[in-house]
Amino acid sequence: MDVSIRLRSIGGAGGRSPVLVVLDGPEYVRRASLIRIVNRLVETRAVPPHRLALVVPDDRLETYSASAAFARELAAVLDQHLGRSRRVGLGASLGGLALLHAHRLEPRAFAGLLLQSGSYFRRRTDRQESGFPRFSRIDRFVGTVLNARDEGRPVPTTITCSLDEENYANNAALAQALATQGYPVDFHAARGGHDWPTWRRGLESHLGPLLRRVWR
Repeated sequence: MDVSIRLRSIGGAGGRSPVLVVLDGPEYVRRASLIRIVNRLVETRAVPPHRLALVVPDDRLETYSASAAFARELAAVLDQHLGRSRRVGLGASLGGLALLHAHRLEPRAFAGLLLQSGSYFRRRTDRQESGFPRFSRIDRFVGTVLNARDEGRPVPTTITCSLDEENYANNAALAQALATQGYPVDFHAARGGHDWPTWRRGLESHLGPLLRRVWR
């Protein structure tokens, strides 16, 4: 399985600088003003200079639906291109799900997570999504997270979600489960939709605090 990433330096970051790994990276740049947001954080010294690793999905519906092959290949590609840099992962919708799955399968891949409106489908609450080809695989994975008593390597995690979307209850349940497992979790809900304007506002408010927490 091929995993493609595009590297970009922010604020003159060098080879040993921390990295923000962004699933659906080009979409975050184009539709959520990611470059403007991170440039402003660096220019105001809210966060240190860092690198962006923009992940370009290959068959997004397959690779971002709790695919073990994708999770392992993502971790391998990040190690190959970035070494043992300190990484924070960012993803929305299925990208948020895929990022959490990659972290659970490869716990040392990320030092922090920002998950936006993750698609944490469950059979008993999301029958409207049951036609999705990998619905059962997602349901099984989310169930293992919700029912786990502890996890080997909790990392600082920020979860954002709209109060007005169907995914709200699943995101709230996941935040509570991770907190019980020892994750330092910040859960933020606001008005909006399952869309890029809402995720952009979430980045503007919550990306900087998470990066400072992980990279301080």
